[in-house]
Amino acid sequence: QVQLVESGGGLVQAGGSLRLSCAASTRTFSNYVMGWFRQAPGKEREFVAAISWTGDYTLYADSVKGRFTISRDNAKNTVYLHMNSLKPEDTAVYYCAGSQAPWTIATSYRDSQYPYWGQGTQVTVSS
Repeated sequence: QVQLVESGGGLVQAGGSLRLSCAASTRTFSNYVMGWFRQAPGKEREFVAAISWTGDYTLYADSVKGRFTISRDNAKNTVYLHMNSLKPEDTAVYYCAGSQAPWTIATSYRDSQYPYWGQGTQVTVSS
């Protein structure tokens, strides 16, 4: 079983940037599809981005496309979420998730595909 620990959240002004990190405690990190999800107060958890085992393929929610970039460093067992041009509506708890299921565009955005989750990190964007 893999443990995931997010970091990098905080308070930022609209238009600013943050980089979230998620460290995984597994020797087989390169076998995991990794995703980022977020949950705002009073709302359901939603997909943000996902990345395939080698990082060759990525997937983004329409709401963050062009502003957020997901990347991974398999040598460091870490996945990142680079967030630019942040908006107040990006305010949420951001969760890292991992899955050993195969990468597919049809399924890798679904939270049900991810059995492993971090504890979350708060991102607050002020207007």
